[in-house]
Amino acid sequence: MSIEAIGAIGAVDTVQPLGALGAPAAPVAAPGFADWIAHEVGQVDATLATSENDLRRLATGQVQNLHEVMIHMEEAKLSFQLLAQVRNRLLDAYQEVMRMQV
Repeated sequence: MSIEAIGAIGAVDTVQPLGALGAPAAPVAAPGFADWIAHEVGQVDATLATSENDLRRLATGQVQNLHEVMIHMEEAKLSFQLLAQVRNRLLDAYQEVMRMQV
């Protein structure tokens, strides 16, 4: 039983991408925590907007399927509650760090 082929994976890590004119390209920064939070807040906002739009369409009689509207409203509610809990946990962690003695 030979597993020498797995060793070839290490060679991929040493390859540097080339930029313009054959110079080594600058490393691409991974998205940060602030970017992730902003993206998640945007998704929650979009979910709430979709739910509100569905509710307006239901009130005007343009939607026949009440179940879909209720499902979208529950999704929006749960996503907002999750966002609020994440915010609360972040604030608690920040306050705990601030209470630490250096």
